[in-house]
Amino acid sequence: MRLYLFLVATLVAGMMSCKSVPQYNDPVPEHDTFTIESKAVGETRVINVWTPPGYKSGSTSFPVLYMPDGGIKEDFPHIANTLADLIAKGAIPPYILVGIENTQRRRDLTSPTQVEEDKKVAPVVGGSAAFRDFIQDELFPEINRRYRTSGHRAFIGESLAGFFVVETLLSSPDMFDDYIAFDPSLWWNNHDLVSRAQAYLSQMGHSPKRFWFAGFGDAYVYPRQLSQILKINNPEFLTWKYTEALKERHSTIFRATKVAAIQWTLGGGE
Repeated sequence: MRLYLFLVATLVAGMMSCKSVPQYNDPVPEHDTFTIESKAVGETRVINVWTPPGYKSGSTSFPVLYMPDGGIKEDFPHIANTLADLIAKGAIPPYILVGIENTQRRRDLTSPTQVEEDKKVAPVVGGSAAFRDFIQDELFPEINRRYRTSGHRAFIGESLAGFFVVETLLSSPDMFDDYIAFDPSLWWNNHDLVSRAQAYLSQMGHSPKRFWFAGFGDAYVYPRQLSQILKINNPEFLTWKYTEALKERHSTIFRATKVAAIQWTLGGGE
């Protein structure tokens, strides 16, 4: 419990500073922006979409990478720029990027918790199920209506968004084909998601998935536990890779490992 409280205090401090203001001056690529009136979360949501080179002049359908923390002042620009670089090098196939701008980030990306320290991160937490409904029932159909999509979907997130990515993989695996989670906040609710991972794995289907995730520094404890569970269970349908970025921090791990993560996951590396 002492370790858990230490990790909560350390990582909550990181979450409170993260995503609130831009930390880099990333060039903002040409993109589309539109809104969805969501019944699932009861508010208007802003969506940013980057299309790869050749999209507008052709008729080909493309896979889609979805991303929470997808505002223009959040992670959308640097991930769009990274995709553009990797596509230009032939390291990954062309992808459409869909960024979901935050409103109440800590509400949307967390499951309910019984831990009082967790509840202090925001006035409202525990809304991940409703946010997942928004993505599946409202956002997917709208993206498919507006853009030429192939049906292949990937999901990427960091910190609490990384937690949401892992929770989606375990609880609703067929929503996406590929999953990428940077330093997922697996300590949430006394690491309940990790504790239940084996049960989730035993109930999954057999549709092929790829999953890349990473932990950093002293906070690798629960990501490492998840990797051990995956190693023991060895699910045939899941190709996965775990990285310990021990020299990184919560604020650096996303940018430090994103190229390797995206190339391995979307490029089909081994």
